[in-house]
Amino acid sequence: MATIDSIMLGTTDLDRLHAWYTTVLPPERADRAGSYWVLDYGGFYLFLDPRDDVQPAHPDPARLILNFDVTDARAVSERIDAAGARWVAPLEDRDGSLFATAEDPDGNYVQVIQVSPAERATMEAGGDTSLPAGLLPSASFSGFAAPDTAAAAAFYRDVLGLQVVEDDGMVTVRLGHRNVLIYPKPDHVPATYTVLNLPSVDIESTVRDLTARGVVFERYQQMDQDELGIHRGGGPLIAWFTDPAGNILSVIED
Repeated sequence: MATIDSIMLGTTDLDRLHAWYTTVLPPERADRAGSYWVLDYGGFYLFLDPRDDVQPAHPDPARLILNFDVTDARAVSERIDAAGARWVAPLEDRDGSLFATAEDPDGNYVQVIQVSPAERATMEAGGDTSLPAGLLPSASFSGFAAPDTAAAAAFYRDVLGLQVVEDDGMVTVRLGHRNVLIYPKPDHVPATYTVLNLPSVDIESTVRDLTARGVVFERYQQMDQDELGIHRGGGPLIAWFTDPAGNILSVIED
């Protein structure tokens, strides 16, 4: 099996291209990785690569179009106008869905798409009539409670190093293409089972790192755990710990 999770754009003017994308289509985060800029769009990554062996402008931009699914195509179009970009196809309403295509500063085609709720539901169903009408499986997310969501946000962000968004007492933890919602519940009672599993390619290193950050791993009498707290009694290697609300999490070897 193969998956596509990123695309790279070579450019002769890294700063200009970075400024355009972060202004016109703001990513969830933008990180410098060596000579690259890495823009995170909901778990899909746009790499901007400074190069001196490419042309300043794309010679055949129609061969590759970057599609951006947005929540407000009109607002994005206004930012594109403000940036002075050339329109390939101005904003158009197609039966309730909005489409527009412009050029970025290097001449790459960028298409902005705001799909109507009805069309999105139809796309999700894909001819599968067993789905309840309007259901969006790909947008599904899980959630659990905490009595103090500010403490939860600090733990998931500062201790676990995950991307966290706080909004009016609600906390969204970004996990690639998936989200976990943590919502306030003053009388919260933690579940006795694992609510979130965090895969690791090297569980021993992850457990040691988290222990150094102050995480205390749980010990269960019925489990065959080593000195680090890693269960080695069969199945995937796994170690359990709790968040400030007492919710049980795990590190599990992938």
